[in-house]
Amino acid sequence: MANIKSAKKRILVNRTKHSNNLPIKSAMKTAVKKAMVDPNENTGKEAMKKIDKALSSGIIKKNKAARLKSRVSKKMNSK
Repeated sequence: MANIKSAKKRILVNRTKHSNNLPIKSAMKTAVKKAMVDPNENTGKEAMKKIDKALSSGIIKKNKAARLKSRVSKKMNSK
């Protein structure tokens, strides 16, 4: 455990941010998996929304978002 006050605070802040980001990231991953298994318009749109939310929250980077959206749209168009 850290001894410095600012380091202790940083640990607490990181823990809080992690717990806030985890459900958004998990929901995004679940939506992407559903869209890959059952590529219809509804699951694809839902996955795109979840990806955009994770991107705007800063949970994932823009290239990962682009890659995931590309994969989902490719799967939807191949059906």
